[in-house]
Amino acid sequence: MLGKDRAGVAKEWDAEAAREIAERLKVMEGPLLPILHAFNERFGFVSNEAIVLVADVLNLTRAEVQGVFGFYHDFRREPAGRHVVKVCRAEACQSMGSEALAARLERALGISFGDTTQDRRVTLEEVYCLGNCALSPNVMIDGELYGRADEAKVLSAVGLR
Repeated sequence: MLGKDRAGVAKEWDAEAAREIAERLKVMEGPLLPILHAFNERFGFVSNEAIVLVADVLNLTRAEVQGVFGFYHDFRREPAGRHVVKVCRAEACQSMGSEALAARLERALGISFGDTTQDRRVTLEEVYCLGNCALSPNVMIDGELYGRADEAKVLSAVGLR
């Protein structure tokens, strides 16, 4: 399985490297989240194989690991696109047009929230508050916050305009 880094370079799943990460981090207090975050960072996703590996290393059931994995929205089952666009859909942003922006982005990208374009360029996600309410509507693109966002600003940031 392949993941991609921010530059779009393939990052391959490596069970040996994953086990080393899990073994190194298991000594932490509450190691499950740090291990999942490390996998997400290193490989771009957390595979079913990773869930089994973490359960083994931490002596947990797969259900316990899956329960934590499923609770947090930042973990992925498959690699994200080269660019991750998060659109705030909380009340302040809604009042300033984020729902219309969301609909325009879905149309422009040809995908729904939670999906990635076929060319793997963009993954579209929803979030509920980016903490920048005064500059609504807000989006976060590859970890960078954009206030007073509009379709043109977003598409330009991901290289589509």
